[in-house]
Amino acid sequence: MSQPPARPWQLVLIVWGDKYGGADLSRIILAARALSPSLARVEVITDRARDGLPQDVLQRPFPEGWLLPPLLRSGCQAKLAMFTEGLIPADMPALFSDLDTLFLKDPAALVDLLATPKTVALFRSTPLPFGWPGRLAYKLTKGRRYARGNSSLVAFHPAETGYIAARFQALLKDYPECNFHPMRADERFISWSAQDVIREIPKSLAVKMPTEFMLPWTWASRAYAALPFVRKRRAGLTAVTLPGDAVKPEELVKAPEGALIVDHKGRRMIWSDAALGPIRQRILTAIRALPPAPPR
Repeated sequence: MSQPPARPWQLVLIVWGDKYGGADLSRIILAARALSPSLARVEVITDRARDGLPQDVLQRPFPEGWLLPPLLRSGCQAKLAMFTEGLIPADMPALFSDLDTLFLKDPAALVDLLATPKTVALFRSTPLPFGWPGRLAYKLTKGRRYARGNSSLVAFHPAETGYIAARFQALLKDYPECNFHPMRADERFISWSAQDVIREIPKSLAVKMPTEFMLPWTWASRAYAALPFVRKRRAGLTAVTLPGDAVKPEELVKAPEGALIVDHKGRRMIWSDAALGPIRQRILTAIRALPPAPPR
């Protein structure tokens, strides 16, 4: 029996400031398109028009009320603009990706996590799991405790998530410095607002490189990578996010076999096939397939 056609989806990217230019955006756009025949549209939410993008990429200016200094700091609350009703077309599901994501396989697998249009999927970042445990904690503590996620990747449907942006903007009137606890970071607010419908992006689909591959002790990293179920899980990864200068694609591709890579938190990784398994070659293959990085 033939497989049903994959449902179309759209990729959402967000950029402000001078750190990333059109060439940086194009790298992830072209990589996603090469891997996903069902990628129907690319939207870039930006503070100004960006040169160097593929011609059919749709650039959307930030709606009013989002490019405020308190929302552009480390909490990245301006990213919540992507949920603004009417900004992203509501005719298909969407995947938001940070610009440091490396796609290894078709990203449509991440969009397929949306069991219903109301579902929001992202990484889990706390021991308290999504689902009934998180909902119970939220209910018992009246919203003070809840399962939290990380927003490096977010799958959502624009038709059903406008309430996230609307609720944030309503609270911003009373808390202009975002000092209400759930407003301290975009990922906290997504988790808090969507607690009833949130689900985890499983580690079998996507991981953050520092949390998956880097540990304080290199022996622990080697031992973990040697576990058969870990190697099997890593073999099926769709995406790896590469946050931090130590694990930028250009640094990884030029690092010699066996190099010790240490991030800003002191986590360590031996950059070798022996330590990481076959996933290292998959990462290198994906990096080499990227367009050249723009000069800094």
